[in-house]
Amino acid sequence: MRIPTRSICLAAALLPGAVAAQNRDASQDAEIQRLRQTVEMLTARIQALETGQASAATGVPATAAPAQPATSVAGSPGAVVVPAAPLVAATPAALQVSPSPLPARDTFDEDDQATARMDNEVPPGDELDGFFLIPGTGTWLRLGGYAKLDAMVDSGDAGDSDQFITSDIPVDGGRDSTRFNMHARQTRLTIEGRRDTGAGQLRFLIQNDFFGSGGTYGYRLRHAWGQLGNTYVGFGWSAFMDLDSGPDTLDFAGPGASPSARVASVRQYVPLGGGNQLILAAEQRAPELQFTGATQRSRTAAPNLVLAARHEAGWGNVQASGLLRYLAYDSAKDSNEGSGSATAGGLALSGTWGWGDNGDYLVFGALGGQGIAAFIGDLGGLNVDGVVDPQGDLQVLQQYGGWVGYTHHWTQRWRSTLAYSRLYLERDPLLDPSVFRRSDYAAANIVWQPAPSWSWGAELLYGKLQEQSGASGDVFRLQTSLKYDFVK
Repeated sequence: MRIPTRSICLAAALLPGAVAAQNRDASQDAEIQRLRQTVEMLTARIQALETGQASAATGVPATAAPAQPATSVAGSPGAVVVPAAPLVAATPAALQVSPSPLPARDTFDEDDQATARMDNEVPPGDELDGFFLIPGTGTWLRLGGYAKLDAMVDSGDAGDSDQFITSDIPVDGGRDSTRFNMHARQTRLTIEGRRDTGAGQLRFLIQNDFFGSGGTYGYRLRHAWGQLGNTYVGFGWSAFMDLDSGPDTLDFAGPGASPSARVASVRQYVPLGGGNQLILAAEQRAPELQFTGATQRSRTAAPNLVLAARHEAGWGNVQASGLLRYLAYDSAKDSNEGSGSATAGGLALSGTWGWGDNGDYLVFGALGGQGIAAFIGDLGGLNVDGVVDPQGDLQVLQQYGGWVGYTHHWTQRWRSTLAYSRLYLERDPLLDPSVFRRSDYAAANIVWQPAPSWSWGAELLYGKLQEQSGASGDVFRLQTSLKYDFVK
């Protein structure tokens, strides 16, 4: 086919322009690509500088994670290489909090790690493992907790097969009826957050276990509280308690004479300097009373008030706590049983003392008062704060007792604890003869912790209950426990 001469001439005239246009487009595309790479590089540098400045403000160097190499912005050869974004480690300086002055110690239940503290200081021994900074926020978050399996053999009926509560031991428990039980109800999940608000450091904590009533493994809320600066609000351990003074036992309940109560409260810590502090709290805990009338019911007429003085140092701590309560009850409107009230209160002195390079330590405590049974481990839930006589007068009952524990480290991985507790409730002719009079609790264990993430232990427990009538029952328990921590 013959191509017209005019077409050839026209193509010859337009071809250089088309080629030039194509070259200009390629050049523009290359220029746009270079500009895009430059912008991305500058953005990465700005982010790196901002992270470095934030780290410098907290005294923590921003270091790139060694496992994250430099990344290429564009996939073609010669593209701009941008360093990986730096990471900030979770340290007391990064979280803007102070570490506890108390010596670090391992505990099987880790309850001392979930208690609130002055200035939101980091609990003793907490390395802040597992905290991560939520992107785009100033909030640090940690998911923690552990899985724990308990297996136990009782020499007779211990009353409660899941935890060793000496006040539950039956007098006619049958010493020859050996019993076995195994469960994982102490397994718990903890969500903890920290952040600087500008008005103070905020810490919040939510924790659960599976000792609830919704079946064999019913969900139970253990803690749900927040603390801004030195002001605490929420649900958790009572301020009357000193969680650092608890002995290191495998048993979930612990010594029956020690304070034990989780309550809704508002609390204020007052730093005094030199390791000293005051704690003031208003807490919710209903009166637990014995009644002689059919229509009488306890009434919460005022909050429970706590005032505590505490000293912390490198050797341990000592805490003196006072509790003031107002107990009241009512009867039905159409009843002639009347109503009444009484003031109650008590004192507790507790502490820890550590010595030597091997980490040995002693824990101790004593308490006494009238109408404080609801705040004591063995007596909570027994309705023995007081008793109402047939004339309608509320008589407040007296309770007193103490506990001691000693932990020895055989090696870095092996440790043992001895613990003993005794608790009394006064004799009263108005009480039923089967009501609690005295309890004794003793524990001896050995714990092997080959790594921070898991522990195994074996423990021998002995408990004895004496009733108001003088009748008594006792039981031995051999318990073994295996625990896996989520983030340690």
